[in-house]
Amino acid sequence: MALSADSPLSADPLWPRAGDWPAPDGRVDAAILGLPAFRTSLSPTGAHATPAAVREALRRFSPTLLGPPPVDLNDALRIADAGDVDDPDGPEGEDRVRERVRALQADADLVIALGGDNSVTYATAQGAGVTGLITLDAHFDLRDGVSNGSPVRRLVEDGLDPRRIVQIGIADFANSVAYATRAADLGITVITVDEVRRRGAEDVMIQALAVAGAGGDVHLDIDVDVCDRSVAPGCPASVPGGLEAWELRALVRAATGDRRIVSADVVEVDATADASDGRTVRLAALCVLELLAGRALA
Repeated sequence: MALSADSPLSADPLWPRAGDWPAPDGRVDAAILGLPAFRTSLSPTGAHATPAAVREALRRFSPTLLGPPPVDLNDALRIADAGDVDDPDGPEGEDRVRERVRALQADADLVIALGGDNSVTYATAQGAGVTGLITLDAHFDLRDGVSNGSPVRRLVEDGLDPRRIVQIGIADFANSVAYATRAADLGITVITVDEVRRRGAEDVMIQALAVAGAGGDVHLDIDVDVCDRSVAPGCPASVPGGLEAWELRALVRAATGDRRIVSADVVEVDATADASDGRTVRLAALCVLELLAGRALA
């Protein structure tokens, strides 16, 4: 009989688990921060349940990179968990996010935000004080208004240079002519999902970092709905034909090998709508580990 996503974990002193990182205390290589935003989502979502679900899923994985030689991320990096920002939605919530990210960044080389929906990208990137943005996303997120579909537009309107924005994984049948035209008019670099497949993760990320990082530090937005719906059923907007899980993981690891990536978010997973085996939440947890892996191997 198959085990459910919440099956008890075995105990083995020779098989350490990821997660369960301590609260920040002094300088760290990476700090995890939960941002359970959901109130402005265009699709009904339980994304506020996802930070806790990702933390639990992390414990199902080992922190070991096989190498050779094998490396335990818990030994290679100082990792901390800074808890959650309460009620991160709305103007006051976004102020709390900016303040918390800014404070963490003073003692962390990399701040990793666990969404929540994609609206958290806006305040997280601003709190990190970046000059560039890379999105791994099927969508432009250039919509009018305030929602999980508008963070890129809001960042541009607040002064982020669109020529320092690279959007990777943009998909057919998931956007409109109006927003595609808006991206082109702004000078955003767009790399479609088909182009990622033709060129490969490493080549695409080299270009993205050259463009987004030309002016300084960069925020990486990991919207898991860039993936195929078969591997990300817990993302309301994922579609058949998106990236495979391994492709997303390769892109994420390639990104944080560059120290200009100072902040990242993992967003758009609804833990309450996931498959019974928890595959979307587990993929989000693996994205966290890939962020750490890239930094450990840098």
